[in-house]
Amino acid sequence: MSPRKPRKPAAPKAARRPSGDDALVEAARAARDRAYAPYSRYHVGAAVRADNGKIYRGANVENASYGLSVCAERNAVAAAILDGARRIVACAVVTGSSPPAAPCGMCRQTLMEFAPDDPGRVPIVLVNADGERRDTTLGALLPLAFRPEDLG
Repeated sequence: MSPRKPRKPAAPKAARRPSGDDALVEAARAARDRAYAPYSRYHVGAAVRADNGKIYRGANVENASYGLSVCAERNAVAAAILDGARRIVACAVVTGSSPPAAPCGMCRQTLMEFAPDDPGRVPIVLVNADGERRDTTLGALLPLAFRPEDLG
């Protein structure tokens, strides 16, 4: 039996660069940490990517008059609009639910307002605090959406 040759030390691995989805999810996760949810204790963070490449964050903000509460997704869209963006091309939502929760109907319609012509190409990433993940599209979440062109 011949003596073993010493192994070369492994080269250090380059830090994995986050994919576009990873950056979006991390932005949503950070936004969730800022949620104001003293009544439901249901913290939600969202992040949208606009066609300008920027990521905009939002968190749910509750109010004692429940109807005045605003969802994370709509706050993220509002941040994008305030910055001049007019097209949302991706969205991530982070909740504490298992499986990860999808946006409510009002948020789906708001996202649709600013979606490109084919909402089936708008990825929606749903993640929870434990790392469970569901991937879908805006078109799948709201297949028969009311679009601006429906106004005639």
